[in-house]
Amino acid sequence: MPTLKIRTAVSWLLAPLLLISTLPAWGADKGKDEETVEKATAVLQSMLDSKVVPPSLLVTANCILVLPGVKKFAVGVGGSGGRGPMTCRKGKNFSGDEWSAPAMYTIGGASAGLQLGGSSTDVVLLIMAPSAVNKVMVGKIKVGTDLTAAAGPSGATSKGLVGGADILTYGRAKGLFAGMSLNGASLEPDSSADQHLYGKAVSAYEIVIDNAVQATPAGQSLVSLLGRLGTF
Repeated sequence: MPTLKIRTAVSWLLAPLLLISTLPAWGADKGKDEETVEKATAVLQSMLDSKVVPPSLLVTANCILVLPGVKKFAVGVGGSGGRGPMTCRKGKNFSGDEWSAPAMYTIGGASAGLQLGGSSTDVVLLIMAPSAVNKVMVGKIKVGTDLTAAAGPSGATSKGLVGGADILTYGRAKGLFAGMSLNGASLEPDSSADQHLYGKAVSAYEIVIDNAVQATPAGQSLVSLLGRLGTF
């Protein structure tokens, strides 16, 4: 019994210190998430400048998900992990010219397609079908199982070479930028990152469909970049 009382007393003494120590970390997370969105914008800008992705595909994509610096943590066919923002077109069936505030997503799982010569790969996903967007927003999905995916074509090509895939995928590592496969990887909304960015609990659906929040400064830069698609 004395031992139990001592443990209880120690727990009460440590609890305030633990709470205080976690507050700065929560604030720092928002900064890190904003930085991730900034990096994603730079990755997408590079993709547009390189013209690797056909402009016709960018213009017709319902949503764009950019995952900067996805890390692989095994040799050869191994695992991967990363996070980044997804923004979608506004309007019925994602057909408008304006883009939503970004919702944060994480990627994990098989990384056979990430072996492009570096330990960190920038990944760009073009989501081409409204039904695919709806599945991605509901919860965790597996690429290649829940949704069809294909390595995105480059050059002056369009839907004819992608076979109606739900998602077109691109990756860049050490300067190499090319279509890639992410079959077996999982995508999932990052609710904690969204709460950090927007200061309240908000779902990906509320962000992208209901327009329940205003884009942060970094998010607005991404939205503005996509708003200039017609100039590329």
